[in-house]
Amino acid sequence: MNGPETLGSSAASSPAERTKVVYVMGSGHSGSTILGVALNSCDGFFYAGEMDKWLVRRGRSVIGGTARTDFWDVVRERVGDVDGLEGAGSQKYLERSSALLRSRSARRRLREQWRLLTPRLYRTIASTAQAAQVVDTSHFPLRARELGALDEIDLYLILLFREPEQIVHSFLRHINPHNVVKLRLRTLKVNADIWVTYLLSLFVFAKQPRERRVVLKHEDFLNDPERVLEQLLSFVGSPAAPPDFSRLDSGYPLQGNKGVIGEQTVMLRRGAPHSPRSSRFTRAVQAPWMAVFARLSPRITIESHQ
Repeated sequence: MNGPETLGSSAASSPAERTKVVYVMGSGHSGSTILGVALNSCDGFFYAGEMDKWLVRRGRSVIGGTARTDFWDVVRERVGDVDGLEGAGSQKYLERSSALLRSRSARRRLREQWRLLTPRLYRTIASTAQAAQVVDTSHFPLRARELGALDEIDLYLILLFREPEQIVHSFLRHINPHNVVKLRLRTLKVNADIWVTYLLSLFVFAKQPRERRVVLKHEDFLNDPERVLEQLLSFVGSPAAPPDFSRLDSGYPLQGNKGVIGEQTVMLRRGAPHSPRSSRFTRAVQAPWMAVFARLSPRITIESHQ
């Protein structure tokens, strides 16, 4: 990623120019932030973070810092008028899984405005960062579907998944372990959300051209980050080399895992993370998806190093 000195670069590219967007899709808490930071540390990439929050937050980052604040202030100024899209409207009606249950007329109206704004936003980010690829870790499969429909964007889709018990544990880690009722209800909700997200993700993944989609397991990335990054860089057509994983540049993402992007440099912790308490319910409920993802292709693999 380029440094703050690029903030004085020229305005966004011409409307005819296509922007390459690497979109990480799947359930939340699947390790997308550390993957985004790793890509950000490769030449030509800019990790923008969870860009579904750009309108919600009116273009302001969730984490401060002079350089980060300056970057997003410049982007917001260059993008200009957002045609009344500020707030959670487009996210609620176009991007979240529940959008399919909402008013069709509202979706049509917001979609027209959203499709005018979004290419301009990504062009501006790429121009301001002087980057060839913008990485978006918004997760939502319906956002990926909307991005894939834009002629001005070259979408490269990464379906990222993780051991389901790790995901559920991450969602529940702040709940008092003695509050059994809340834990059980939250466990049910998280598992249901994962199911819906994966179902929509599978649909969007299948519609994406084969050469523009890939499946990646988070644990494979942790076990062999060099091999995984080599394949991802080849996937997006980048000549960049994998970074130094002991000193990754977190860059200026708009939003992501605060524990990761809160520091300017991050060290990747290799190997499988600590296993949470086993949950037979989660394993059983999510087993079909683990079987499906194991058979999806194209897939990033580390088999030859195992």
